[in-house]
Amino acid sequence: MLIDYYKAIEDSSSKMLEAAKVKDLDGVMRYEGVCAVLIEQLRYKCRVEELAPEHQHEKTRIMQRILRNDAEIRYLTEPWLPQIEQLFEGSQRVLH
Repeated sequence: MLIDYYKAIEDSSSKMLEAAKVKDLDGVMRYEGVCAVLIEQLRYKCRVEELAPEHQHEKTRIMQRILRNDAEIRYLTEPWLPQIEQLFEGSQRVLH
């Protein structure tokens, strides 16, 4: 069911927030990857399946929690941004 994808994304978002709170950059990046995969799966499922009307309010509440988590994650990880950018720059050099 589609609502299960929303719940799984929320769960990963919560785990990402917990990792950010303890400054676990690897954990943040790992759960961000999980969220990305789940979001892609959800996009695919939305093309072939509709969210049940009785799940609309739950979806809204889940999305609000995900957005709150995202805002807090961004606040907590902002000091890490230069470090993350260096990681990405280094990996891009290896790929070229």
